[in-house]
Amino acid sequence: MSASSGPADFPALVGKKLGPSAWFRITQAQVDRFADTTGDHQFIHVDRDRARRSPFGGTVAHGFLTLSLIPQLTAGLGVGADDVALAINYGADRVRFLQPVRVGGRVRAYLEYLEAEEKRPDEWLVKYRVTVEIEDEAKPAMVADLLALYLVRKDK
Repeated sequence: MSASSGPADFPALVGKKLGPSAWFRITQAQVDRFADTTGDHQFIHVDRDRARRSPFGGTVAHGFLTLSLIPQLTAGLGVGADDVALAINYGADRVRFLQPVRVGGRVRAYLEYLEAEEKRPDEWLVKYRVTVEIEDEAKPAMVADLLALYLVRKDK
């Protein structure tokens, strides 16, 4: 879909796969800040010495940190319709964390459009799947089916 396309073109996106995004490196500083923000200081995330002796062999990113990176990872992959006034995170139908992301590892995302429905005039609900893969790993870190509500500009 080109930047000049409109929301009425959303149904044509269904089945389209976009990506991959650019690689993004996970750092210990990011993981530590996320732990501080969420209060999740489990040792596998923040204690390098103890995590080294765990089955992970070192610290790993929080699953929810990986999930929260989706806007950054997919920013260049999505729809750029001129007539969209606002895109709202509408929720998630399914999220699965399949493989831990080790600190220092790199991730990237693919986006696939699953459904598009005009809920009301000038409101489109779009369901898409984001797969976050880890560099040099066969299994993805995460697969999430997410929903976004697009509101059409009234001043067009």
